[in-house]
Amino acid sequence: MLVAIDGPAGAGKSTVARGVARELGFTYLDSGAMYRCVALLSLADPASEPAALAAAARIELSAARVLLDGEDVTERIRSPKVSRAASRVAADPGVRAAMVARQRALMAGGDWVAEGRDIGTVVAPEADLKVFLTADEGERARRRAAELSQPQEAVLAEQRARDRRDTEREHGPLRPADGAVTVDSTGLDAGQVIERISALARGVRGP
Repeated sequence: MLVAIDGPAGAGKSTVARGVARELGFTYLDSGAMYRCVALLSLADPASEPAALAAAARIELSAARVLLDGEDVTERIRSPKVSRAASRVAADPGVRAAMVARQRALMAGGDWVAEGRDIGTVVAPEADLKVFLTADEGERARRRAAELSQPQEAVLAEQRARDRRDTEREHGPLRPADGAVTVDSTGLDAGQVIERISALARGVRGP
């Protein structure tokens, strides 16, 4: 079974997807971490084409760590600079093609909870359950500001710019997938959202 969770930055996708995977006993896939790895490589080597870097990168994901070419980059890929770069490289069709192919190969067997911005629309439109997780932009900004220890207004401005890039890009734009269930996490804690999506998944899977 595959549960696809898409949504904008700050909606709580990573926390919720990890929790749902744990609740259901599924494997968790953070597709955003893969794009962040390509962004990190691109920042270090701006003369190279991002698509070439994506094709050559060795990315290994586990429940808690991200390895890039054998190096633990779990913390480095979460910096604001890498976040901005990830949104840009994700618009590159060559990068997307490389990452989508890897994601599909990873999820070819077993039970998965995958989160990102185009899992239900591009990577796995056949997913058994598709969820579009969102929240009020003010709440999303508050969450990100707390996470990054940055001023909320600055985070909100960057969030709006990122939302525009993600929704307006030509390849794999951010939008709810056909048949997706929209879950608004505004005013809810992570546990409540995890419970709601887990219940949806159990309903789809059946006894």
